[in-house]
Amino acid sequence: MAETAPPAGTDPIAERIAAWGGWRAGTLTLIRELIREAVPGVVEELKWVKPTNPLGVVAWSHAGLLCTGEAYRGKVKVTFARGASLPDPAGLFNAGFGGGTRRAIDLAEGDTLDAEAFRQLVRAAADLNEAAKAAKARAR
Repeated sequence: MAETAPPAGTDPIAERIAAWGGWRAGTLTLIRELIREAVPGVVEELKWVKPTNPLGVVAWSHAGLLCTGEAYRGKVKVTFARGASLPDPAGLFNAGFGGGTRRAIDLAEGDTLDAEAFRQLVRAAADLNEAAKAAKARAR
């Protein structure tokens, strides 16, 4: 089944973020802006839509999945798909260390995100995906 573009004038990502309301919506809106600045043309979509999560999860991709953004009662979580492979000199990652691949940034109400360090982290994730894609193409 082919996917169709949303009707003109609608933005399902903005609608999903706004549905969280309050500080969580504000935080995710900022995260979205920073990701779009770091990787112009990034693909935004709602993934993993299912009966238990009918609105899905906001995901950003560039040559593969970069990260997801989710809101919970007490935090906003940005999970980087290949976070364990990314340099994090500013120490933004503060969650997800139990797994071998992903890393996350948990933000509570009132937390401040280092915008420049976050953009660098997103750009590094995009660069890593591009390199992996190029290596896979060379191997063929």
